Amino acid sequence: MPTAISAAVDDLAGQAVTKANAVRRPGRYLVSSGLAGVYIGVAVIVLIAVSAPLSSGESPFTTLVSGAVFGIALTLVVFAGAELFTGNVMSMVHGVLERRTSWMSLVTVCVVSLAGNLVGSVVFGSLVHAGGTLTADDPTRSFIGSLVDGKNAATGGELFARAILCNMLVCLALWMAARASSDGAKLALLWWPLLAFIVAGFEHCVANMTIFTLGVATGDATWADLARNLAFTVPGNVVGGALLVGGAYWFIERGKATRRPRAEDEVSPTPVSTSVDAR
Repeated sequence: MPTAISAAVDDLAGQAVTKANAVRRPGRYLVSSGLAGVYIGVAVIVLIAVSAPLSSGESPFTTLVSGAVFGIALTLVVFAGAELFTGNVMSMVHGVLERRTSWMSLVTVCVVSLAGNLVGSVVFGSLVHAGGTLTADDPTRSFIGSLVDGKNAATGGELFARAILCNMLVCLALWMAARASSDGAKLALLWWPLLAFIVAGFEHCVANMTIFTLGVATGDATWADLARNLAFTVPGNVVGGALLVGGAYWFIERGKATRRPRAEDEVSPTPVSTSVDAR
């Protein structure tokens, strides 16, 4: 049986406290955030590698296989330990609403983790391109081009809406995993929502960082294309995670979760581990 919703709210608020204190060491926090960008990038690379041949053969199973392998993304982030912007949006909202962290801490954690995710994604994508493993054949090159072309063809409103729905599913995965007591259950719960968002074609800003980096490297996209995409997907991901999951479940359980004075939680700078249970 999953833990009570009130207990999960309290747990995520506690994670927000950990993040708020950890970001006081920005160098370490940036490294942890960079690793999250790399881990999401790993899932993107696996998705491209297995989907490109299917897509070139016009297989009806292309999107299903793409979604089936993308679960490695949150598996690495959660179990290895790294700071992912899209998950931080949800946990930091719980911290603020439970009055255990400040709005300034929410903004700082989200901005620093987003920056770290971007650096990690760009470095990883550039290394993959330099290795030549994804651009050695036409199906892979064509598939990367089709991915960026599809994202560039979407209007700003479409990207924003898709991003809302995407992070709703990503944060639902993290929320359900936070309520599970066994590692096996957590793995299964992390997998299903990611399958849904990939198959549905929703937009994850951090995954797009790696996709567009590869597109720039192959000549199929520009950095301006990535900037345009992030201008709509970052706000959309914030809405999906902060309001549709974080805010919604806090509202359901408002006043029921154990609250502690903020002064006992968000403390002055001290050495704090950046490893947490859910991003």
